[in-house]
Order: sequence, then structure tokens, then C-alpha cells
Amino acid sequence: MKTTRLSSKGQVIIPKALRDAHHWEIGQELIAIDVGEGILLKSNGIFERTTLDQAAGCLKYSEEPKRLEDLEEAIQFGIREQWHDCR
Repeated sequence: MKTTRLSSKGQVIIPKALRDAHHWEIGQELIAIDVGEGILLKSNGIFERTTLDQAAGCLKYSEEPKRLEDLEEAIQFGIREQWHDCR
């Protein structure tokens, strides 16, 4: 366990071993979340925010679209397989 101190300006130094373990670099944006007994620091993400259209654009599908009935049948098949393995 590493210890650190709060500066007069409200700054905390995160120990190098923890920064390295989480791949946090200088200028990393963090989210501070109050969890009652303390504060949780989380990365604000390393990717730019994207829209669904941008993300789905890489999912090209050249076949004929599946029908809802086909999807439901596949789900039922998967459920039957899982239950068969439980017996």
C-alpha cells in the first residue's frame, strides 16, 4: 500500500507504480467519484466520443439481412444447448 499527502492546493500525487499500472500519463483526465468512504479515480477514457453511426459503419454486412424469426430461432437454439449441458 502506498501513501501520499494532500497539498495546500488540494493536489494529490498518485504514486508512480499506480500510474504505471493504469497507464496514466501526464495530463491524463480522471473522473473523481465519491464512494462514501473515499474517492474513486477512473480514467475518463482514451478514445474520442463517437456516435452509433460512426461505430456501426465498420460493421459492413453484405449478406441478406436476417429476419426476426431467424434471430429468435438462434436464441432458442442457444438456450436449448445451455440447458442440455446443465442436465
